[in-house]
Amino acid sequence: MPSSLTTRLGLALPIIQGPMTGSDTPALAAAVSEAGGLGMLGCGMRSPAAMAAAAADVRERTHKPFGMNLFVQATPTPDEAEVTRAMQRLAPLYAEFGLVPERPAQWCEDFAAQFEALLAARPAVASFTFGILTAAQVARLHAVGGYVIGTATTVAEAQAWAAVGADAVCASGMEAGGHRGTFLTPTQPAAATGAAPSLADFEASMVGTLTLVTQCVDALSIPVLAAGGLMDGRGLAGALTLCAQGVQMGTAFLTCPESGIGAAYRKALTQAQATDTRTTRIFSGRPARGIVNTMMEQLRADEATVPPYPVQNALTGALRRASDQAGRADHLSLWAGQGVAAVRPMPAAALVARLEAEWRTAMPGIASQSGPPQNY
Repeated sequence: MPSSLTTRLGLALPIIQGPMTGSDTPALAAAVSEAGGLGMLGCGMRSPAAMAAAAADVRERTHKPFGMNLFVQATPTPDEAEVTRAMQRLAPLYAEFGLVPERPAQWCEDFAAQFEALLAARPAVASFTFGILTAAQVARLHAVGGYVIGTATTVAEAQAWAAVGADAVCASGMEAGGHRGTFLTPTQPAAATGAAPSLADFEASMVGTLTLVTQCVDALSIPVLAAGGLMDGRGLAGALTLCAQGVQMGTAFLTCPESGIGAAYRKALTQAQATDTRTTRIFSGRPARGIVNTMMEQLRADEATVPPYPVQNALTGALRRASDQAGRADHLSLWAGQGVAAVRPMPAAALVARLEAEWRTAMPGIASQSGPPQNY
């Protein structure tokens, strides 16, 4: 690499907090950035106004660089019959809380408006998942000083991001918690003509972190970040040994007090083992890894028939909020990676410091350096 990602971004550590839409907060992002890593705001479900407010909040807490993440998606126009069937399917679950499912006012935020808000906010890093930008959109971000990171679940997707001018790629392995970022069909990887990935495509794109990072590093000339199942400094050291230029950790930061999750979700995380997670479409309509719970089991037979994201996600939103408010984890989307058994509840700054100490112990040759090695 001509220069390391950390040098380009002015980071003390090659640690990026995963952009956990719905679970992150400005306090978490600021704490990670202030501790030497890169804090991220997951803005996929934030309105343009909320994006601006969140960015301003982070800047009030730290002068260090931070990033913002968006979902690249079109506003859907679902079939009304499909929506009706989905609401009928969810009705018994809503009834447990004395509620009935209702058609939401909107299925998702408008991506074009969010993109303009992102340009106006001018974070140091702009990252994306669920889809891919055009070269013109990447150029607009570069024009305002943005560093663009695209999410890839296959080498073909990583190459597609490099082709449109992305500065780096986050290689997201199958171990990662939350939604899969798959956007290309493995049978036609070069086209990316807008055809949505099928369930078979998502399954074919379940590549392990170690394999994906290694292959992306070999295939690209831009920095690669590792994501998926990484929870401690040993994982960081291992990723750097594979020539990744940093790691993105989401699940590791979920139990920090600065995260936005509720008590039931926190308890589920601290009690889970790696074998307790599964990839499901039940909650949102897009495959995502989370801790198995009652709702996931009750609707298991409907995995292939629930509406695609963001329709199912919007239809289950009120149900998930009711479950959270009731202190129940049985109807929550408990997103978590396969490393969940290693969560360590502590303030974000303390966790970053712990990760650095473990990393330096695992890589003794850098113990005396004040920052990350420049050749990894």
